[in-house]
Amino acid sequence: MKLTKYGLKEWLVGGIISIILLGLCMVLVFYFNKPQVGYPLAALVCIVYFALAAFFRDPKRKIPEDGNVLVSPADGLIKDIELVKGEDENSFFNNQDTIRVGIFLSVLNVHLNRAPCDITVKDKKYRKGKYHDARSPLASKENEAMTIFCEGKALDKTFPLIVRQISGAIAKRIVCDAEPDKSFKKGERFGMIKFGSRTELYLPAEQWMNLTVKIGDKVCAGETVVARLNSDMKPKTKK
Repeated sequence: MKLTKYGLKEWLVGGIISIILLGLCMVLVFYFNKPQVGYPLAALVCIVYFALAAFFRDPKRKIPEDGNVLVSPADGLIKDIELVKGEDENSFFNNQDTIRVGIFLSVLNVHLNRAPCDITVKDKKYRKGKYHDARSPLASKENEAMTIFCEGKALDKTFPLIVRQISGAIAKRIVCDAEPDKSFKKGERFGMIKFGSRTELYLPAEQWMNLTVKIGDKVCAGETVVARLNSDMKPKTKK
């Protein structure tokens, strides 16, 4: 099982603690002659450690080669799809309407975030906030978040898009490698949210941007197609 670099601290520290606890379990078995206690505790320690390590797993993904598709930036469940008007995010889209796709990630999902298409980061903004359950409507507005403002590219078109990483009730740390002027290829990893979270994708609400997912769909980061560009339509360029 390949592990992501973003979990290096957790699984190394967890490994050291596990070794110490396993040593104490062996003391119970061989020094105090209590195998009925030591062995079950040792098994529990191993299970907990492997569960922790598995959270930081980095499975291989097959990135679609089609140049006109956008992929999901996160694993999880499509929780909501909303047309956004008159919000702060719209200013990045030249004050045009946008489509927001909200993805809920449980603790069982892979938590790595991937670029939905070829992107160049224009800006990023961190927001301190609360830790509502990531399934709650309040999470999008009030939770701790990292917003990445990007120029996306698919086919021969460029367009604005936003990816937002949002902490949940359990998640307490957002990791983001995206920096202004940095570029990522479609499906490339750019960060993760640790221990339960929400990821949002903002796209232009234009005829040439066609969503291919609906509420309730399960998606995989870098693999599941969430939108498809209509090649015979011209996007409105941001001035």
